[in-house]
Amino acid sequence: MEGFFWRITEPDTGRVIIALCGVNQGPKGPWATIGLASWPNGFLRTTAIEGAWAHRSRLGVRGGSTVAPAFNGNRNRLTVDLGDDARLELRVDDRADWPHAGLGGSSIFHMVPALNQYWHPWMLGGKASGTAVLGDETWEFENAQVYGEKNWGREGFPEAWWWGQAQGFEEPDACVAFAGGIVTSGPLKTEVTALVVRLPGGPVLRLGNPIISPVVTTTTDESWHLSGRGYGWRVEVNASAPLDQAFVLPVPLPSEHRNTAGDLEHLVGDLEITVHRFGSHIWSGRTTLAALEHGGLDRARDELRRRGLNLERTDAPPAGTNP
Repeated sequence: MEGFFWRITEPDTGRVIIALCGVNQGPKGPWATIGLASWPNGFLRTTAIEGAWAHRSRLGVRGGSTVAPAFNGNRNRLTVDLGDDARLELRVDDRADWPHAGLGGSSIFHMVPALNQYWHPWMLGGKASGTAVLGDETWEFENAQVYGEKNWGREGFPEAWWWGQAQGFEEPDACVAFAGGIVTSGPLKTEVTALVVRLPGGPVLRLGNPIISPVVTTTTDESWHLSGRGYGWRVEVNASAPLDQAFVLPVPLPSEHRNTAGDLEHLVGDLEITVHRFGSHIWSGRTTLAALEHGGLDRARDELRRRGLNLERTDAPPAGTNP
């Protein structure tokens, strides 16, 4: 599975859009997990569709038919078409790309083969302009804040994970992203969290290498607490969001050629961050537009039961020849 994710944040209006595409290789060939969601209108549309492609050497993704893909994205543009009431046209200018050559968001773990999950926040800011049709609403946006990431690994996702991304700070160029979970490779099994901060003015720091720059994380379905230290930096993150506002998103099961409920994602939540360097205060920020996630199949299924929703709805792609 290779997963591609964009998030648009418009601080002046409080509007947020996410778009995702998982490129899955299953026993019947390639297929895609696609989603489009927004807040505060609470719109969500997800599907599984035959046909998927990811570029081998640069960022590029397509889900669905090669002639008229439902999802088509690269570094500068993204289009999503899940029907007349679920569409997105996005252009990105002035990208703030990942600045460090060699290693990405997973750092030294990129060098370890056959892990169940890798993560890379390739775009830590930029100006997003375009149009979104989200149910019975049409949104126009210009120079909104934007973020992009990629994750990949065997059989979709780990057995448990946590994630967050935040813009909408007083400083428009600031960005926070973190991703953690239970990482496995053969007999190896450990819990790791990577934390990335783009500070006001542009410097980017990353913590999360065991021993050298560990990040201690405590999460629930409604709270996220991270404390990271290393290379002279100390970063504290505290975030929260009410469970009743979480979306239940699908995750792919590539070998079974279907999606299943597995991800509790809050499109907006509260997040506070404090950054110190060698004991000196560098920056503190607060936003009410943070995305926060607590993933795991059992956790998502328990929430579906609590809401009285159908556990068997799995978004399997239709049978037939790949487009």
